[in-house]
Amino acid sequence: MREIDPGVFKAYDIRGIYPDEVNEEIMRSVGRAFVAFLREDKIVVGRDMRLSSPALSGAFIDGALQQGADVVDVGLCSTDMLYFASGVLNLPGVMFTASHNPKEYNGAKFCRRLARPISIDTGLGQIRDMTLKGKFPKPSRRGSRLEEPMLERYVEHVLGFIDIGSIRPLKVVVDAGNGMAGMIVPAIFEKLPCELVGYCFELDGSFPHHQPNPIDPENIKLLSAWVKENNADLGMAFDGDADRVFLVDDHGEPISGSLTNAILINRILEKNPGEKVIYNAINSWTVPETIEAKGGIPIRERVGHSFIKQTMLQTGAIFAGEHSGHYYFRDNYNADSGLIAAVMVLEIISVEGKPLSEILKPFKKYFASGEINSRVDNIPAKLAEIEERYSDGKIDHIDGITVSYEDWWFNVRPSNTEPLIRLNVEAKAKELLDEKVKELLGVIRS
Repeated sequence: MREIDPGVFKAYDIRGIYPDEVNEEIMRSVGRAFVAFLREDKIVVGRDMRLSSPALSGAFIDGALQQGADVVDVGLCSTDMLYFASGVLNLPGVMFTASHNPKEYNGAKFCRRLARPISIDTGLGQIRDMTLKGKFPKPSRRGSRLEEPMLERYVEHVLGFIDIGSIRPLKVVVDAGNGMAGMIVPAIFEKLPCELVGYCFELDGSFPHHQPNPIDPENIKLLSAWVKENNADLGMAFDGDADRVFLVDDHGEPISGSLTNAILINRILEKNPGEKVIYNAINSWTVPETIEAKGGIPIRERVGHSFIKQTMLQTGAIFAGEHSGHYYFRDNYNADSGLIAAVMVLEIISVEGKPLSEILKPFKKYFASGEINSRVDNIPAKLAEIEERYSDGKIDHIDGITVSYEDWWFNVRPSNTEPLIRLNVEAKAKELLDEKVKELLGVIRS
């Protein structure tokens, strides 16, 4: 067996270039290690439409069978559908995907029963070590494989979050990015009175139109143009594994994750007053303000699904939202789902009877930079320099460094995977925002 690069085991998943960094041989061993570590006799496995996903998931399944586990193979699915399968079947799960990465990448995301995440600190490190050693306990039998598609059950689950009877005949443009949304979105819209205008719906892991990464503003430009061209009520863009959604309004204006969080929270707390809601540290001021205004209890957490899900489990929070397009629901096994968020937005527009741009106006109180990345050689030294320079502000370290003033705040944090510092700035005035972004980038890039 060729040498395995331990670097493919990231903080939350396995990810690397196929076949040099991740391949069938490695995944067969990971399958054995996953079963041996969890000591489970049955697991569920799904995969996206990437060109290497059938081979990688097949090898992993073979390893799991060798190690004595039965495998429920749900085949093609989105990551949030795999989490649903893990929850509804009460089984540990594995999803083969590289999310929004370019076509040459692939990997796997892991969870315990009920979609509880496995990160490097909660099991993936041990799975890595077992894989690298290549020594596994001798199984008493070979497992058996069962195919069980989950699409119908998942569609029913997603639509259970809304009152279908309240949905108006909205015109909705969806960019599936040639990812898994191309399979799932039509199945959802079949049950709704909306007109679906779909782009890039063919499942194609070569991504012939654009990268399946809607957090990149260049990719959202296409969706904005299509919304205006079709005179649509809104647009939705999904990433490759369809667990994140990004929206544009009826004017084709992109909507930040913070604003999407605010309108979702507003609706959820109207129906469920007094509940706890989690938001990550990079969200706009408008998010905790909305939670408090609606009588909810705000809980601030760091970026990352394993932290968010663990805090949801501990606190019983009804909802959690990240600025990056991840929306988590207690009634979805605390897992994230772009599709549930998307249908809830359709319900909000329908019930309020106003264009999305009008619904958003009360929440647009501040001016935000969005995330700006800078390559930095010595990240710890640079973060220390920034903290010293802005020591007159209110500082916290829940996620990198956040410094707050009366009329503006900023957050700087290192990337998990690259030598980058990520900067987010928000201010009460556009002029102040521009001034502070220029000032901070001058410090970071000096």
